[in-house]
Amino acid sequence: MCAVRAVLFDLDGTLTQSEEGIWNCVRYAAEKMGRPAPDAETLRRFIGPPLFFSFQTYMSMTEEEAGRAVDFYRERYNATGLLENRVYPGIRRLLVRLKRAGCYLGIATGKPQIPTERILRHFRLEGFFDAVAGTRPEDTSASKEQLIRRALPATYATAVMVGDRRFDVEGARAVGIDSVGVGYGYGDEVELRAAGCGAYAPTVAALEEILCGDTPVPRGCFLSMEGPDGSGKTTQVQLLEDRLLRFGFDVYRTREPGGCSIAEKIRQLLLDPANGEMTDVTEALLYAASRAQHVRQVIRPALAAGKLVLCDRFVDSSVAYQGGGRKLGVARVKEINAPAVDGTMPDATVYLDIDHVAAMKRRSAATTLDRLELQAESFHGRVEAAYQEIVAAEPERFVRVDAAQAPEKVAEDIWRQVLDRLTEAEA
Repeated sequence: MCAVRAVLFDLDGTLTQSEEGIWNCVRYAAEKMGRPAPDAETLRRFIGPPLFFSFQTYMSMTEEEAGRAVDFYRERYNATGLLENRVYPGIRRLLVRLKRAGCYLGIATGKPQIPTERILRHFRLEGFFDAVAGTRPEDTSASKEQLIRRALPATYATAVMVGDRRFDVEGARAVGIDSVGVGYGYGDEVELRAAGCGAYAPTVAALEEILCGDTPVPRGCFLSMEGPDGSGKTTQVQLLEDRLLRFGFDVYRTREPGGCSIAEKIRQLLLDPANGEMTDVTEALLYAASRAQHVRQVIRPALAAGKLVLCDRFVDSSVAYQGGGRKLGVARVKEINAPAVDGTMPDATVYLDIDHVAAMKRRSAATTLDRLELQAESFHGRVEAAYQEIVAAEPERFVRVDAAQAPEKVAEDIWRQVLDRLTEAEA
């Protein structure tokens, strides 16, 4: 059972790492007001307190000047600044655990209500929260106490406010509820303890332990990416990882062959052009051996810890390259890999669909080719045909994307489909 029944969160510095957008907008407001650009220490103080208070207190503005500065700030923030933001890694898993434990979740933030709701929608977080209390147009200086009262349910057994600044702790004390100060945001331990926080969490993992205790850790998600050599896979894996991290997924990126010490040594054998005498069966068995170690040492532990495993190639590559390319047969290679995989299959696999001739032209123009990439065109044709067979056999697992498009369009197509699948799994 969850240790608390109602959990409220601040937004900036607690759920999201928002300094990029906030600082850009403060600089913009200062420029519009004819003021010098604020220094780093002044900018840091803007995260947490209400804007009106911050412009008066940290930039010595009059009430009238602060009102104008807030208007300039919001002019830029509402257009671009609010999405110059990222969710702290691990926050999504924390929210999933709390929600599945039956907790009431709310947000109490000094950020305006409409931008707050836009941020939550953008990062697909809105479904976690029962209430969102941000400042309203009529709230010239809404206190944290008022915002917390708005966010709380009508009745609750226990409640806690989670935030990174003293304002969050002081607001919780005024309402009569407990608080957890977080040290990964924009305050610090001295400030939070001096304000009287009930507990202190230096990391998201520590916060998860305080709030969730021994509630079950949801199994992580296993994503793989496949495609012929030259399909742009390395670029797209990197772009996908960057976006997953920005959205708060706790990503463990790995690859095959490889991913751990033993598997990486096998990778060197497999890809070294000097090993031209290697037989097709030896090759298939070495890939399976590498995978067996990788699955048990890396993938399963990461999934058990609730992480999102993003793997550059997995067993589908063996089926395509050894089953199709080497003509060992799809069924035979699946059989060879059965004990290596032992049921640990990706929840979703992105397949970069591109003609093998076009793909190899791309690949040849990039860097030195490895042992498999040096194979004849007919080999790569069989690989492509095997991939098509695999994808057709399991359409529910595969996210199929046209990889002949511009890289940015490929990335958008991947992201849209992958995010839909991930957020459905969180529900």
